Amino acid sequence: MSAPSAPKNTPRVTEREARQVAEAAREQDWRKPSFAKELFLGRFRLDLIHPHPMPAADDVRRGEAFLARLRDFCETKIDGALIEREAKIPDEVINGLKELGALGMKIDPKYGGLGLTQVYYNKALALVGTANPSIGALLSAHQSIGVPQPLKIFGSQEQKEAFLPRLASTAISAFLLTEPDVGSDPARLATSAVPDGPDYILDGVKLWTTNGVVADLLVVMARVPKSDGHKGGITAFVVEADAPGITVENRNAFMGLRGIENGVTRFHRVRVPAANRIGPEGAGLKIALTTLNTGRLSLPAMCVGAGKWCLKIAREWSAVREQWGRPVARHEAVGAKISFIAATTFALEAVVDLASQMADEDRNDIRIEAALAKLYGSEMGCLMADELVQIRGGRGFETADSLAARGERAVPAEQLLRDLRINRIFEGSTEIMHLLIAREAVDAHLKVAGDLIDPDKRLSAKAKAGANAAGFYARWLPKLVAGPGQLPRTYNEFHPPGHPDLSTHLRYVERSSRKLARSTFYAMSRWQGRMETKQGFLGRIVDIGAELFAMSAACIRAELLRTTDEHGREAYQLADAFCHQSRIRVEELFTRLWSNTDQLDRRVVDGVLSGAYLWLEQGIVDPSGEGPWIADATPGPATKENVHRPIR
Repeated sequence: MSAPSAPKNTPRVTEREARQVAEAAREQDWRKPSFAKELFLGRFRLDLIHPHPMPAADDVRRGEAFLARLRDFCETKIDGALIEREAKIPDEVINGLKELGALGMKIDPKYGGLGLTQVYYNKALALVGTANPSIGALLSAHQSIGVPQPLKIFGSQEQKEAFLPRLASTAISAFLLTEPDVGSDPARLATSAVPDGPDYILDGVKLWTTNGVVADLLVVMARVPKSDGHKGGITAFVVEADAPGITVENRNAFMGLRGIENGVTRFHRVRVPAANRIGPEGAGLKIALTTLNTGRLSLPAMCVGAGKWCLKIAREWSAVREQWGRPVARHEAVGAKISFIAATTFALEAVVDLASQMADEDRNDIRIEAALAKLYGSEMGCLMADELVQIRGGRGFETADSLAARGERAVPAEQLLRDLRINRIFEGSTEIMHLLIAREAVDAHLKVAGDLIDPDKRLSAKAKAGANAAGFYARWLPKLVAGPGQLPRTYNEFHPPGHPDLSTHLRYVERSSRKLARSTFYAMSRWQGRMETKQGFLGRIVDIGAELFAMSAACIRAELLRTTDEHGREAYQLADAFCHQSRIRVEELFTRLWSNTDQLDRRVVDGVLSGAYLWLEQGIVDPSGEGPWIADATPGPATKENVHRPIR
C-alpha cells in the first residue's frame, strides 16, 4: 500500500479561491511608471529608459574594488571541478566568502554589509557563478530571497539590528515556501503557525529549501489560523535553524547544481517569538512577491555569466577545430550558432543591467521588467548552453573529467547545460512566469473591464464597468492605429554615421507594441472571462513583450557604449544582429497567436488523461522505483536523522 500523496492538513481550495489568494498578494497599484507595462499597452515610452541610467561614481568605485577581490578569490580558491566531483562546496570556500564579505553584498554598511548596488551585486553573481554555479546559487538564495531582503524592505528596526549584522558576516539564510504538495499555488500552504501566548508554534514540512542544510537563519512562510486577536493568513517568520523541533530530513540531489545544500526541513512544535514575525499576519505572500521583484534579477545575471563563458569557449574551440579544410566557425551552420550566442549574451546583459540600474534608482516600477529578465534569461541561457554543446559535438556531451583523463582540455559544457536547466523551473517556472507577467500586462484592462467579464458580479456592477470600459477604450484604441514607428526618421539618433541602423529596430518595437496591445484587446473581446484559461495565447503575448524589451535594452546599451566606450561600433553590430534575430522570433509568435494547435492539444490531453492512448505506451520498461508520487508530509515528529550542518 502506498503512503498518502499529500499532507492530511493541506487546505482544500477551489480554483477561484486559489486565484483570490494570489490576487490579494500581488501589488495592486502602480505608483511609479513602468516601461514594460506601457509596452504591453501599446505605448513605447523610450524616455523611461533612454538615455541609459548610470550608476554613481562612488558605487562604481566600491563595486569594481569588490569585483577585483572576488575575481582573485575565484581564480585562486575555488576548484569548480572538485565541487562537481564531490557534490559539495568545501567549508573553507564558504568561510573564505564570508571573510570576503560576500554574504553581505546587498546589506547596508551600517549593519556590517558592503552595500553594493543591484548592478554590482549581479555582476558579482555572474562572476562567481562561472567559477561554479552552485556558489552563485548559495549566495543568491541567501541574499536575493533569503532573510536579508525581506528584512530590508519589511523588517522592523529591532529585527534589522538583531539579524542583519549576523547575515552580513557569518549566518547563511534560506527561504522556505515550497512544500511537498504546494508549489506555485500558495493557497494550499499547509505549514501552520499557531499563536501561543507571546509566541507561535510552527508545524509542517518544507521542500527544496536551498541553503536549508547549512543555514543558520530561515525565513519561513506559514499559515496562521484566524482567531480572536489574530487576523490570520500566510505569514513570514525569521526562525533560528537550530531551534528545537527543526529537522533537516534529507539533502536533495539534482541533475545539476550538485554543490547546493538543498533539503527537506520538518518543523515539529517549533516555538518562534512573535518578535520574529516579519510584517503583520497575512502579509507573507505579499512580502515574498515583493522580495522577488528585484530578487529575480540574480538568476538572469548568472545566465549572463554563462553566456559570456559559452561565447569564449565557442570562439576558442571553433577557431582551432577544422572540418573539410576550414575551421568549423567558418561553416555557416556553426557560425549561426556562434552569432546567436554572441548577440543574445549582449542583449541579455543589456536587459539585466538596465533593470538593475532602474532598481537602484527606484524611479520606475520594475516588477514586470525583473520578471521578463528572469523568464528571458532562463530560456535563452539554456539555449546558449545547448548550442555550445552542439558546437563542441561529442566533446560537448563528454564530461570535463573524461576529457582531462584522455589528455584534452577539461571543458565542462555538459555540466553547464545541466546546471542551467533548473533556471526554467525555480523562482517561478516559465509557465508560471507567463501567467504572472500576463496578469500584470492586462492589469489596466481588468481595472476598467474586470467586473464586466466576472460571472459573479451583479448586473449593476457590470453596467458600471461597461460604461467605464467604453470610455477607456474610446480614448485608448485610436492611439493604437498609428504612431512614431511609422515615420521613417523617428529615433534617428540611433543611426550615427558609420554604424548599423538601430533606429529601424526601435521603430519596429514601437509598431509591434501597438500590435501587441491590439492583439490583447481582440483576445479579451473574444474570450472575456475565459481569457485566463488561454495560457498558450497569454504565454506568446508575454514572449513577444520579452523580445521587444530585450530589443529596446540592446539598442540603448549600444548607444550608451558608443558615447562612453571604445567598443561602440562592435556594440552596434551585436545589437543589430540581435534585433534581426529577435524580429524573426517576434513575427513567428505573432503568427502563432491565432494560428496554433492549442485547441487540438486540449483534445489530445483529454485523450491521454482518459486512457484513450494507453496502447501507445506499450513496448517499454519503466525504470521508475516504487512509492507515492508525493511523499507524505503530514506534520509530526521527525523519524529521520537530522542532517543539518551549519558551517563554522
